Amino acid sequence: MVSAYDELPRTPANFVALSPLRYLERAAYIYPNQASIIHGKRQISWKETYQRCCQFASQLKQLGIEKNDTVSVLLPNIPAMIEAHFAVPMAGAVLNTLNTRLDAKTIAFMLEHAESKVLLVDPEFVNLAREALSLIPNQHIIVIDVADTEYEGENQFLGSFEYEEWIAQGDINFSWHLPEDEWDAISLNYTSGTTGNPKGVVYHHRGAYLNAASNILACGMKPRAVYLWTLPLFHCNGWCFAWSIAASGGTNICLRKVDPELVMQLIAAHKVDYFCGAPIVLSMILNLPKEKQTNFDHHVEVMVAGAAPPVAIIEGMRNMGINVNHVYGLTETYGPSALCASQSGWNELSIAEQAQLHSRQGVPYPLQDSMRVLDPETMEPVPNDGQTMGEIMFRGNIVMKGYLKNPKATQEAFAGGWFHTGDLAVCHPDGYAKITDRSKDIIISGGENISSLEVEDVLYKHPAVLTAAVVAKPDARWQEVPCAFIELKMGTTATPEEIIAHCQKELARFKVPKDVVITEIPKTSTGKLQKFILREWAKERAENV
Repeated sequence: MVSAYDELPRTPANFVALSPLRYLERAAYIYPNQASIIHGKRQISWKETYQRCCQFASQLKQLGIEKNDTVSVLLPNIPAMIEAHFAVPMAGAVLNTLNTRLDAKTIAFMLEHAESKVLLVDPEFVNLAREALSLIPNQHIIVIDVADTEYEGENQFLGSFEYEEWIAQGDINFSWHLPEDEWDAISLNYTSGTTGNPKGVVYHHRGAYLNAASNILACGMKPRAVYLWTLPLFHCNGWCFAWSIAASGGTNICLRKVDPELVMQLIAAHKVDYFCGAPIVLSMILNLPKEKQTNFDHHVEVMVAGAAPPVAIIEGMRNMGINVNHVYGLTETYGPSALCASQSGWNELSIAEQAQLHSRQGVPYPLQDSMRVLDPETMEPVPNDGQTMGEIMFRGNIVMKGYLKNPKATQEAFAGGWFHTGDLAVCHPDGYAKITDRSKDIIISGGENISSLEVEDVLYKHPAVLTAAVVAKPDARWQEVPCAFIELKMGTTATPEEIIAHCQKELARFKVPKDVVITEIPKTSTGKLQKFILREWAKERAENV
């Protein structure tokens, strides 16, 4: 029997596709003269940003760009990068932001795999783009050069058009449309930092809209917020914050690269409210000479992901007037999808106790439907005992559509109706999840499981350690033993023997690193440690013994 409730119709009056494009339109209407983008001495209002995006989109249509065509960009955090997040989907196309720190071969793979039709290039990356394009000579890609006034190097050009001249010819009254279906693709982001070819992660308009709003709820973002772009916009579309700032009617402070001294200056000059990044960004700030550090007279919030913020970072940031929020997510979940939400009373605890609580990945993001720690064999929740290990899994609208042209990987990722993260975790009695390790990062030594994160936590307690990464090193007797790679803080010294002695005070004997290497640790552009490289280094060290 059909219910009268079910007979009520879905019409254009009561159902509209969700898309972050509406955030831009609203900001331009409500805050036309509010600064949308500040880049050096240049300032662009929301009205101007909307008009420029219309021009950009209309010019893409003039180039023959159609629905689901891919437009790639090789840009730092400059105005054109922010504009691309709106203009490309306004044209019905899919935005592909390329990691500027990748090699030409990988860039070429992405351009070819995505079937990119257009490529926007900053002068700093012209040589990289030229080499990548030379590897795919049979693919016709229209190149648009983006000359940036804040770039201090030589302006090299590769393409047929210069961005500012090109969009100036566009239509400020371009009639764009919302997607026919909010499930339509809005962006394509490639995974990085792993072996093999990267996978293309597809986002849809609905997920982008919801995670942008979820960011606002998660960090309590105020209207007309000021946001500093320390996080690369090519990483998960800047965790969707370009769309969040439009929803807030706020101001984007652009930053070509992370210079800790400049970060301090911009936060003070523009009264920045929010910024994001990996703990390495905060470490860079804290390692500035004291005379270049600033204690801000206004409140600043920072979201940190990639690794739990250690005690020294939480305390150091707080002394500067910056509150640290630990978030967790993956490329496949539009960036942050979980938050270690603070509870009343936490601030009354010692800094060490607070750091322990904040080291957890926490609970679902406000608009993420579900996050669970499940037994991957039974797909049942593990008990909230802080000991039983399972895998973090997500379900909801803020999960990717899937992997482009890779149905097998998509099916595996969504097995059992959940997105499998591959992150092993426990769930504490208060319901907060804490990662114990990536499944591939567990070290099995003499039949004992060793969490690399547990060893790293101890290493970070050493006063000279800036960055620590622990991986398995092959061993003839124990099969595997812990091998630690260490970066030291500027102006400090420590020997491998001293590091090992430090660990012996706090760890069971079999968990203590048997090999310590003091070196620069390879990282992705967002500060994520590239453990697959370290595993190769450890293997080489074992072979050379």
